Amino acid sequence: MIDITSLIFVGVAVVLIIVLMRTIKIVPQKQVKIIERLGKYHRTAEAGLNTIVPFLDSVRDTIDLREQITKIEPQSVITRDNVTMEVDAVIYFLIADPVRATYEVQNLRWGLEQMTLSALRNVIGQLDLDHTLASRDTTNSQLRAALDTATQQWGVKVMRIELKNITPPEEIRLTMEKQMTAERTRRAVVTTAEGEKSSAILRAEGQKQAAIVNAEGSKEAAILAAEGQAQARLRVAQAEAQAIQLVTQALGAAGSPAQYLIAQKYLEALGQISNNAQKLVFLPYEASGIMASLGGIRELLQPK
Repeated sequence: MIDITSLIFVGVAVVLIIVLMRTIKIVPQKQVKIIERLGKYHRTAEAGLNTIVPFLDSVRDTIDLREQITKIEPQSVITRDNVTMEVDAVIYFLIADPVRATYEVQNLRWGLEQMTLSALRNVIGQLDLDHTLASRDTTNSQLRAALDTATQQWGVKVMRIELKNITPPEEIRLTMEKQMTAERTRRAVVTTAEGEKSSAILRAEGQKQAAIVNAEGSKEAAILAAEGQAQARLRVAQAEAQAIQLVTQALGAAGSPAQYLIAQKYLEALGQISNNAQKLVFLPYEASGIMASLGGIRELLQPK
């Protein structure tokens, strides 16, 4: 037969264990527990070892204080220029006030998603399609500011929101691709034209410089040639003057240097005519002129 004292001892031990389990609450790091006493908020249990009054206090909820992530499924939004497109986003938030997050909103995540959808429609509804696609950073900042203000009463701090995909309708996408292709083609044509223009300018400048250099070279060459001819004529004239002076000194006062030079030129001309002739050469016969010339040469060569 079982001893009644042992049964009582076991019963008391079980009751003590149950009371101890209901009294001691261990809260992990970055978490808090909302403690209620008789159905009313009593206190917030921080991380570590906490004790509560059994059968009077109870844990209403456990709140995670770490940054949390919520994904917004693709939703249809309309831009200011009446273009309907699919937009999805990711929200990064943390709970700044666990008490408000517990008592001010029934379902925090669902309410946050609905608030995000409303902010998406309001912000994107004020933008054109081009601005929506080109200014994601600005849109993200506006969405974060709007959500942060709206969820402040829930004790939630929205850290950032990022638009993942913005999908316009298929016909709009095809039109944008054609526009982008045309724009790239235009840029390529403009770049090619600018390159050809620069090349033509450089070629023209090179030809201009070459023409200037050639003209300066021709000018200097003509000047040098003219100076050379002038010096040559001067030397020839000086040589002829010296020759005449020598002839004059050799003939003395009785001779005529002019007759000597005329006769010399005449004989040189006759020699050139006879050398260049192919068959026959007809010379004018002027006996008096020829005899006079020969007589003059004889007198010039006759010793005095």
